[in-house]
Amino acid sequence: MKPINVFVIDDDEIYQFTIGVTLKSIPEVRSTRTFSDGAEALEYIVVHQNDDDELPDIIFLDINMPVMDGFQFMEEFIELLPKLNKSIKVYMVSSSMDPKDIKKADRIEEISDYLVKPLNSKYIKEILSEIS
Repeated sequence: MKPINVFVIDDDEIYQFTIGVTLKSIPEVRSTRTFSDGAEALEYIVVHQNDDDELPDIIFLDINMPVMDGFQFMEEFIELLPKLNKSIKVYMVSSSMDPKDIKKADRIEEISDYLVKPLNSKYIKEILSEIS
């Protein structure tokens, strides 16, 4: 597996901590960056859009966050994609099992999958192995 950069975009500090611990235990994960809202992450991506080593290979994206939620992030991220020289997989991660959220995520082609929290380490490793 090649080294992987992971972004976690989620306002839940406990989730950030637990997924961070899991990701640190996976040797192929080169770096993990956490953001508390979509706007913060988007700004980072824009600033580093020409530096593939700073961009994520995979994003775990929450839906409900302050400032910019997951769906708002995706709207702007999709517009930014043509400017990036890197393929980035996005997984929508939420504790919501609301069929409306799941359908909305399914309609966005750039979202690889809709995952329900909590994610166990075995499943995270499977996801990461798919992108390498």
